Amino acid sequence: MSNEAVMRNLFDRWELVWHEGQFGLIPECVAPNYLRHDEAGDRTVTREAYAAEIAKIRQERPAYGLLCTIKRSRATAPGSALRSKWTDPKTGEARSRTGMQAYRIEDGKLAKTRLILQPLGSAWNDAAAQAQWTSPPPCRK
Repeated sequence: MSNEAVMRNLFDRWELVWHEGQFGLIPECVAPNYLRHDEAGDRTVTREAYAAEIAKIRQERPAYGLLCTIKRSRATAPGSALRSKWTDPKTGEARSRTGMQAYRIEDGKLAKTRLILQPLGSAWNDAAAQAQWTSPPPCRK
């Protein structure tokens, strides 16, 4: 399988984890110990611990939406610009946040990530957003 196909397959499954809560796919997507650099600090999490983090985010943000663009130029370091939108379940207010994420892939699984998020209320230009991580890039005229 080509690197492109491996990446597409991985991120198609990863999207099902995030968007549909298919946590049973996590062992197929994440290395046993996943090194994360994010707002919680630099840490290594197990698949189970990361599944719990994702479940908590989905619970806190039931109307969670995520649009990403994936850079596929390097199979060892794909990245995405992400935009999340959700409705705050306590206040009913619309919320948004943007960020950048880079991944290291080993043996077809997420092994390391660096996530940098912008403040609450941040937004990207929606013209470049994709509906799915592995959607074809938007056409430019």
